[in-house]
Amino acid sequence: MNELFGVAGKTALVTGGSRGIGLMIARGLVQAGARVIVSSRKSEDVTATAQTLAELGECTAIPGDVSSPEGAAALAGEVRSHFDALDILVNNAGAVWGAPLEDFPPSGWDKVAHTNVEGVFHLTVALLPALRAAADAEDPARVINIGSIDGLRTPSVENYSYSASKAAVHMLTRHLAKRLAAEHITVNAIAPGPFESKMMAFALGNPETRAAIESEVPLGRIGRDDDVAGLTLFLASRAGAYLTGAVIPLDGGITGCG
Repeated sequence: MNELFGVAGKTALVTGGSRGIGLMIARGLVQAGARVIVSSRKSEDVTATAQTLAELGECTAIPGDVSSPEGAAALAGEVRSHFDALDILVNNAGAVWGAPLEDFPPSGWDKVAHTNVEGVFHLTVALLPALRAAADAEDPARVINIGSIDGLRTPSVENYSYSASKAAVHMLTRHLAKRLAAEHITVNAIAPGPFESKMMAFALGNPETRAAIESEVPLGRIGRDDDVAGLTLFLASRAGAYLTGAVIPLDGGITGCG
């Protein structure tokens, strides 16, 4: 069973890996024995994260900004200069914007769409040679996109570009999965509910608001590190080799039991 769910010796890139869900995923992969590259826009933050995770296993930092095609290509080039083959790509880097409907600015669409949707597409395409080099019929290369339950249900907050972008990530996941299946590259998405993150900090930091959010979760709690790390390990290991094109809610039952 350890071999079935194992990722030891695999090489992984986690974008947005310096905090939040990206950090949870990166830590889980490092602890499971993978060689992990963490990336984010802020060089100091991602370097500090890599140094901390390196105490648990093998982890290096490569700063990068996937919000432009040029930035995605540059990050892919740096990754390929370190590793010829990439077993696991976790597209986690994202942006969020909230504003009232009639005040929602064009910049709130541009920033979010460029990072959340185009960044996933451009980085995946730029890393296809490395993913193909790792791909095998029995143990495919893996692309894991981080979506959101806000792309599955109508949000209660005014984050129009964010919810639309995450719905787009889910469809892009399916589209890429269909295109790349014959090349032994699986593409799946995780759609998290409430987790500890910068995006949720304003709500979860307030005890009353936190209690209200927890009351909306059928399982009665906020997501924990092990929840997202465990699902990622399933998708990245041989246990998940026969799954592609799936969008998996990780939300304590919010979407499934609603």
